[in-house]
Amino acid sequence: MTEKPYWVRGIRGATTVERDEPELILAATRELLENMLYSNEIDDFEPIAAIFFTTTPDLKSTFPAEAARALGMNMVPLLCNQEIPVADRLPLCVRVMMQVNTRKSQQEMKHIYLRGAKSLRPDLSSAQ
Repeated sequence: MTEKPYWVRGIRGATTVERDEPELILAATRELLENMLYSNEIDDFEPIAAIFFTTTPDLKSTFPAEAARALGMNMVPLLCNQEIPVADRLPLCVRVMMQVNTRKSQQEMKHIYLRGAKSLRPDLSSAQ
C-alpha cells in the first residue's frame, strides 16, 4: 500500500495588539503561533518549511519572528514584511503564513484568528 505524499500546505493566522510595544507584539505572536501549532497537531518544528510574518505599518517596534525564535524555531526560515497600507483596514495587526510539509489536505488545515483579527475571516469556524 502506498502512503499519501507530503505536500506543502499553508496555515494562516492573525492577531492584534493594543499598542506598538515589543512586549505586546511578541506575546501576541507567541500566543498565535502556539495556537496554530496546537490546532494543527504540529509538535515538531521539522515539518515547518517557512513562516512569513507581516505587520500593519503602525507596528514597527520589533520583528514578530523573534517570538518564533523564542519558541525554539532556530532552524525554521522566517521572514518579516510590512502589509500594504490600505486605508481603513484593521490596525495593529500581525499576520502569519506558516508553510508545513504534511499529508493532510489543505481543507484540514486550521487557520487561527485571535483578538481583533477574528473580524478578518468570519467565514472560518476557527476564527470564532
